[in-house]
Formats: sequence, C-alpha cells, structure tokens
Amino acid sequence: MSSSRNSICFFLFSAVLFTVVHAATFEIRNQCPYTVWAAAVPGGGQQLNSGQSWTINVNAGTAGARIWGRTNCNFDGSGRGRCETGDCGGLLSCQGFGQPPNTLAEYALNQFSGLDFFDISLVDGFNIPMDFSPTGGCRGIRCSADINGQCPNELRAPGGCNNPCTVFKTNEYCCTNGQGSCGPTNYSRFFKERCPDAYSYPQDDPSSTFTCPGGGNYRVVFCP
Repeated sequence: MSSSRNSICFFLFSAVLFTVVHAATFEIRNQCPYTVWAAAVPGGGQQLNSGQSWTINVNAGTAGARIWGRTNCNFDGSGRGRCETGDCGGLLSCQGFGQPPNTLAEYALNQFSGLDFFDISLVDGFNIPMDFSPTGGCRGIRCSADINGQCPNELRAPGGCNNPCTVFKTNEYCCTNGQGSCGPTNYSRFFKERCPDAYSYPQDDPSSTFTCPGGGNYRVVFCP
C-alpha cells in the first residue's frame, strides 16, 4: 500500500514538474506614452499604464493563442465597459478575441518537432506598434511603423487602421476560398512594406511565421 501511494505521489509530482518546466511565461509591457489595456487569450486582460507590465503563464501545447492591446477603454468596477480598438465583448478580462483593428501577437507552443510558432499579424488591422520576442537566443519580430498615420483613407478607423478584409470582405482580401486562393494586393503591400515581419494578408505565411525551440519565454512590448 505504501509503495503504491509513493508511486502515485511521484507520478503527480512529475506531472506538476513537467508542467512547470515546459510552461511559457509572457511578459507584456506597455512602453507607450498612453494607457493600454492588454488582452490575452488565454490570460484575460489587464490595464497597463505607461511603463507597467503584466505577466501570464501559458501551458505547453497551447495553440491558437493571441495577445493584443486595447485603446481608449472605459470599464466600471465590475470589469464591464468598451474599448475603441480591440474590444472583447465589453469585458476587461477577455474571454474571446478582440474586435478589429488590433495588432496581434499570435503563438502556438510545443507543436511539431517540439517547436513554438509565433507571429505578428495585421490580418485584423493595426492599432498599436508591437515587438514580440523570445527572451532566449531566437530572433524576435517587430511592427513599429506609423501605420495609423499613413493608413489609406478607405481603411481608416477610429484609433487604428483596418485590414482590407475587414472593410471589403471579399476573397481577394480574406482568402475565404482556401489555400492559394488569393495573393498580395496593393493594400497588403502597404502593410508589408512598413512591417516586413508581419502577416499582411491571411496566406502571407512564408515570410511571417517564426519558430523557436519549445520551453522558452517571451516578451510582448507595446510601442517598442
């Protein structure tokens, strides 16, 4: 009986240790001269005044995750309200993805061959400059151009710059008909020229997806 109990305890301890060792820590820092309401799925949300940071821990194997910033928000004491950009159903602690336009840090941890996959995406448009970097030896990525100031008139939105898919909703811009159904456009080139590391349209994979060995930590910086 004692041996069985010890075996169970060892198994549970090993499982906890495995989770701790392989979970990733994300430090989310606001270097903008204005308040940003950080959002993360998984993770929730947090108000970050200029210079403040927020840390979340994400389990190994997590996929389809994203981090973004919200601007011009107003929440009541119960955490309900609205944001001009990136709003997630009127909640301070996000349970779902944000409303365009919003600059996205996307990632999937410990996937094929034990690799993390990460990217900055402008497929939902742009609202805040962003740096997304592993804290180890892997290459980081950045989108820090003045896209809001240079945004084409037809893509302009309060507080940000829409991706053309959000505005026109056609296959040409949204690639809704499957892989290989669309290519670069003048609008996607506008984003790509200013942020070469970032996704400029949904099938912009070859130059926009980055990898790093799993088990590391990351930093997301608004206004790097």
